[in-house]
Amino acid sequence: MNGQSEVSEFFSKLYSENICRIEEGSTPFLNSFRKEAFEKFNLLGVPTKKMESYKYTNLETWFRHDYQSYFIPDESHFQKAEDFRCDVTNLDTHGIVLMNGFYPTLNGKLRELPGGIIIGSLNEAARKYPYLLEKHYGKYAKNDSDGLIHLNTAMVSDGVFIYVPRGTVPCKPVQVVNLVDSDQDTFNQHRNLIIVEDNAQCAVIICDHALSPQRFLTNAVSEIYAGENSSFDLIRVQNEHNNACKITHTFIHQERNSHATSSIITLHGGLVRNNTYHRLAGEGGECNSYGLFLADKWQHVDNFVNVEHASPNCHSNQLFKGVLDDVSTGAFNGRIFVAPDAQGTIAYQKNNNILLTDEARMDTKPQLEIYADDVKCSHGATVGQLDNNALFYMQSRGIDKRQALLMLMFGFAHEVIQNIKVEALKERIDGLVMQRLKGELSQCASCMVKCV
Repeated sequence: MNGQSEVSEFFSKLYSENICRIEEGSTPFLNSFRKEAFEKFNLLGVPTKKMESYKYTNLETWFRHDYQSYFIPDESHFQKAEDFRCDVTNLDTHGIVLMNGFYPTLNGKLRELPGGIIIGSLNEAARKYPYLLEKHYGKYAKNDSDGLIHLNTAMVSDGVFIYVPRGTVPCKPVQVVNLVDSDQDTFNQHRNLIIVEDNAQCAVIICDHALSPQRFLTNAVSEIYAGENSSFDLIRVQNEHNNACKITHTFIHQERNSHATSSIITLHGGLVRNNTYHRLAGEGGECNSYGLFLADKWQHVDNFVNVEHASPNCHSNQLFKGVLDDVSTGAFNGRIFVAPDAQGTIAYQKNNNILLTDEARMDTKPQLEIYADDVKCSHGATVGQLDNNALFYMQSRGIDKRQALLMLMFGFAHEVIQNIKVEALKERIDGLVMQRLKGELSQCASCMVKCV
């Protein structure tokens, strides 16, 4: 039996043995998606390197592992989630903590904030606000070639729901902390739905942390709706350990004159694959997609970005950077699609990477697919080492070589970090990146797992 057959058989068994438990704890609306989604997953399977979009990332070793299935949360885990406190100084947010993909139930599953903003459990929101989920759930996570999105739809139990009503501007960001913790190797999934209505604004910070050294596989899907004249800012900080595999799928749907920014900072993780989809569905929309990753040892980080210009006079910008050390590997696959009616499009894409050793490797594939004639689009990618001329210049001014190297690498990374609008978080990431570049941050900042 080949590897793909084994994986398919494992998940078929997992689904058949647990679907009754999953459906029992869920709502009829969420359950209505499961059967068809699992059929699509069975047809597509787990992505392999034979797929063009996963050409540089091998998921097989992670998905062939024997994981504990996490469908019923333990109350002791919920207490850990309730007790968790972010250690970023002066970061003032509305906090949400997920434990292995579940929203804690100890202090209520949904909260209403000033202005009618609702945050909390996706599963509970499906019970209390079915009209919102019926309007948005499953509408934006559209990819008929990636089986992992359908696997998430088929088997997910909970996640985060955020609703910002028309014309509302929260006084502070929402912070979602994803914790993974278990005494066994664990596979978990969660689903997020964020709705930002017309003329509203919202900033969401997502932080990924591991609390125990076990092997973790996470498959997460987020659907985000940005209404007319709205503003949405998503910042994701990934800081797990070398035994963790994190796969994220983020779909951002934008209406007329909306503005959305997605920033992904990957500090640590064994294998990280981020899929980000921006759809500019209304005229005058603007989106920015930023990414920075720091990889060493045998880590692998892959960023896939797809920006669809479906309407005229929209603007998009992509900037992704990577610093690779030891025998680490990375990949970037960026695509700009301009539909025939999307005249007046302005789109830029840039991917720059630094290799610190001869053994590190980076694969980059920028793409333009344009079907309109009145556009301004460009893309570019570089893979290389630090500029020796700049290094010589700094040393000639009395800066020792190690310090000069750190300054050059930090300046390279800061071009991405400076786009983070939450000042306290930006300062914290600046510090973490410098620690990482110095080799001082060899473990997740929030756990005691020593990665070797």
